[in-house]
Amino acid sequence: MGEKVVAGVVDLSDRQRYREKLRQCLAGLGRLLAEERFDRPKNLMGLEIELNLAGPDGLPRMLNAEVLERIASQDFQTELAMFNLEVNIAPHRLGGRVLDQLAEEVRTGLAYAHRKANEVDAGIVMIGILPTLAQDDLVPANLSAADRYTLLNEQIVAARGESFQLDIEGVERLTCTSESIAPEAACTSVQLHLQVTPARFAGVWNAAQAVAGVQIALGANSPFLFGRELWRESRPPLFQQSTDTRPPEVAAQGVRPRTWFGERWIDSAYDLFEENLRFFPPLLPICDEEDPLKVLDDGGVPSLAELVLHNGTVYRWNRPVYDTVDGVPHLRVENRVLPAGPTVIDVMANTAFYYGIVRALAEDPVPVWSRLPFEAAARNFDDACRHGIDAELQWPRPGRHGTVRRIPAVTLVLEELLPLAAGGLDAWGVEPADRDRYLGVIEERCRKRVNGASWQTATFHRARESGLDRHAALAATTRRYCELMHAGRPVHTWPVGLPRPALPPG
Repeated sequence: MGEKVVAGVVDLSDRQRYREKLRQCLAGLGRLLAEERFDRPKNLMGLEIELNLAGPDGLPRMLNAEVLERIASQDFQTELAMFNLEVNIAPHRLGGRVLDQLAEEVRTGLAYAHRKANEVDAGIVMIGILPTLAQDDLVPANLSAADRYTLLNEQIVAARGESFQLDIEGVERLTCTSESIAPEAACTSVQLHLQVTPARFAGVWNAAQAVAGVQIALGANSPFLFGRELWRESRPPLFQQSTDTRPPEVAAQGVRPRTWFGERWIDSAYDLFEENLRFFPPLLPICDEEDPLKVLDDGGVPSLAELVLHNGTVYRWNRPVYDTVDGVPHLRVENRVLPAGPTVIDVMANTAFYYGIVRALAEDPVPVWSRLPFEAAARNFDDACRHGIDAELQWPRPGRHGTVRRIPAVTLVLEELLPLAAGGLDAWGVEPADRDRYLGVIEERCRKRVNGASWQTATFHRARESGLDRHAALAATTRRYCELMHAGRPVHTWPVGLPRPALPPG
């Protein structure tokens, strides 16, 4: 959501012109692909982490402007709500000791930001959904003061034409309404970027879609919302419902939601951008002065600004990205599946697994998407969100003509996917020490069946059994989570429950 947008009145002519500009941009993208104008492979990866601000009491703090002023670094940016921040790590070449290098950069940056947040009685929390968020925290008054967020909220609310209905049934059920998109801000994610050539794009995107359910099963970290225990990873249903421009009658007709897993394997990056235009009305009809086709005719490279802006309002869990650097265009796959946290080493373990498994699956001569129905991949994503580390997933049996079977996610990872991920990291040239360290964290999570969501729920229930009421238990769980997060050991090593109070002297 980082694009600069200036709020203003949107009229019919704006929408008509924007639609025409979108068609021109799509034609320009087609020409760039046909003329093979894209950057050569550089094995570049990027990382973004969305963060929460909470006080020593575990409750959210609406202070991102004050904290950002103190951090004073372009690496940290505002996000949708005033209790959100985002940190962006500069692109790195995949290979060597890149995972340890990234871990050190993230650790250093978050420690600095945490110290600066402490100056205003707040702290940095890496977690999918802050357990202490209340419905009253997610209101328009707590949206960040940026034109883009104001205009996006106005346009989604106008498109829907009525209140947003949240109805998520998991361990417990949550039903409520919202007058704005503010509940979306509860969802804080890790975004993993991989720059790819057009020829490799479809294979990487398909591989990322195939393993999205596995990623969630391993990394779920969002079991609570508004005081209710819901899905082990509650971000996807919350994100979909809080940005849903479809009134119930339109949804009943089968119209696609803007937060979307997808419905098919693809053959080209063009397929996804073309779907965006075909299925989703523009939300931010803001036109750039550039004529993309004339720029191409003159031998230049267009920014395709309207296409990029529109793409940013279609919330795919694996999103295509078009960008230019020094006048050269490139494509990226942006993986948006994972929640933030719990610790830096956990984030890097998730990162290592993703880049390794995607490389291995994308280069398999008998690709998994030729053996796994797309509908099964979508169900895997849903099942993993519901059940987390305990999910059972559909996956082809090994072999060219392997049948699809149900298998516990942890068994699938331990017996089949971890060796593939290790081979993928080897293919990237990642040092064996980095490979083994971070994939070892994934292995132990699977063996112990522990991730952020399972730790949060187990600790919450222990707190309730000790006599705390629901809200006090959630606050105590959040405070303990923050303590262990900043200590830095991976979540599978965390003791369940709250520490016993110290006995008085004597």
